Amino acid sequence: MATTINFPSTPSVNQTYTYGTTTYVWDGIRWHPEYTSSFEVIQLAVSDETSAISIGANKVKFRMPYAMTITSVRASTSIAAAGPAGDKVIVDINENGTSILSTKLTIDVSQTTSTTAAVPVVISDTNLADDSEISIDIDGVGDYFGGAGLKVTLIGTRN
Repeated sequence: MATTINFPSTPSVNQTYTYGTTTYVWDGIRWHPEYTSSFEVIQLAVSDETSAISIGANKVKFRMPYAMTITSVRASTSIAAAGPAGDKVIVDINENGTSILSTKLTIDVSQTTSTTAAVPVVISDTNLADDSEISIDIDGVGDYFGGAGLKVTLIGTRN
């Protein structure tokens, strides 16, 4: 048998209501569970798994489902890029057309993750607004083969 929660009938915005161990917040439209500072992860495929990654703007676009404070970003490939030493895949993340990175994500040649990059990513804008448009650009690829299966991961806390 389903449990019925008797929420207040005329709540004000940001009013809370606790039922059991869950606290709910009225956002002006609906009641939803109050989120704690646990990590949120948004991961997206920027390319398919077998085709060579190619340079280009707006490879993927989506709208933020909620406001989020970014604590980390990373990129990975299923197949590493090939080229001379120093070559790398370069990825940019934009909010409403403006980069959130002052030092872009890189995946060094023969590697499959940005976590091992010689130059670490630097996030210059950590606050992503609810419903803002996020786009992913590929600004560089290996000289011989750009790798394949690019994914980008945003890690942070929901605001």
